Amino acid sequence: MPAKGHAEWLGDLRSGSGTFTAGDTINGEYSAKSRFEDAPGANPEQLIAAAHASCFSMALAGGLADAGTPAESVRTDATVTIRFVDGTPTITTIALHTVGSVPGIDEETFKAAAQGAKEGCPVSRALAGVGEITLEASLA
Repeated sequence: MPAKGHAEWLGDLRSGSGTFTAGDTINGEYSAKSRFEDAPGANPEQLIAAAHASCFSMALAGGLADAGTPAESVRTDATVTIRFVDGTPTITTIALHTVGSVPGIDEETFKAAAQGAKEGCPVSRALAGVGEITLEASLA
């Protein structure tokens, strides 16, 4: 089933603003100030972070279940960093931090499962052009 999103931008880059919709229920507003100056509103990097965190969590939960050690929970934070590279805004790093509650598994096995999820999750694969994607994984 294809996933859909929509965005509309009105005006120029500096003073304009936009709205977005993801699926049927997620929507918000964004602007250059919300993206580059920490003003209220959303920005595309937050949407990428949320997509990456949710996809990774699902992939990790799936891998753990397939290995016979289903998770009670997997919580993942993703931090997407945008920097100017040669004068162009560029996503330079994504940091994933995940904590799992997984009965019957040791830390080393959990970290290996998390690394496999990082490599196999569709969003991680789509973001392969990002310079650095780090992973910190631990059990609750």
